[in-house]
Amino acid sequence: MRTWFFRIFLTGILLLLIFGLWFYVTLPDVSDLVKNNPGTTALIEQRQEEAQVTGKKYRVRKIWVSFSKIPDMLKKTVRISEDANFYFHEGIDLDELEESIKRNWEEGKIVRGASTITQQLAKNLYLSTDRSFLRKLREYFIAGRLEQKLSKNRIFTIYLNVIEFGPGIFGVEAAAQFYFGKSVSALTLSEQIRLTAVIPRPLTSSPTSDSRWLKWRCCWISKKLRLYKYIDDPTLDLLLAEFC
Repeated sequence: MRTWFFRIFLTGILLLLIFGLWFYVTLPDVSDLVKNNPGTTALIEQRQEEAQVTGKKYRVRKIWVSFSKIPDMLKKTVRISEDANFYFHEGIDLDELEESIKRNWEEGKIVRGASTITQQLAKNLYLSTDRSFLRKLREYFIAGRLEQKLSKNRIFTIYLNVIEFGPGIFGVEAAAQFYFGKSVSALTLSEQIRLTAVIPRPLTSSPTSDSRWLKWRCCWISKKLRLYKYIDDPTLDLLLAEFC
């Protein structure tokens, strides 16, 4: 009996070691991103494959823009709505993760996410949109590698240039030109908020629409901008008059 149990135990340990080795060696090397911009992403390739399966035409719009040409207020708007602690964590926001688990447990369903900007970038660059445990685990480890190899501003730059804003629309510059007919550097504060608002739902919402959800999201972002003292009361009043 003991021999049988010992064999099972050793087999389990061996399989665990093999899985760990496979998991580690199959993680992507992110060091190339220190100086080179990604030509494509796993998300873009997934969307192209999905379109091919359904027989739909799929045009990719993406225009790289430097970090310095992206308005500071847009960076702040994205950060406070997607990952307020971005410059203070190392890829995973443990406080936000704990709060998310607690909230989801209380509600009995997923009502709050906890993915940081770095995690979102890891998923967009290298993974798929499925919600499997293995995918999430890989996301954590890739986010750690990104934080080790790249500066915070470099991570943020790539993120702002690859995130999805609609069918075939990737990055803030392509989105600004497609939806508003101007460069991202020329967007008004209202347009920046609208663009930021669709990040959680890029395929079902448009920054130029006046849907109830979009206006609620824009209103929420506007109030957070005031909470963080990025805008004053008169500016908030103007935004609330438009969105709320």
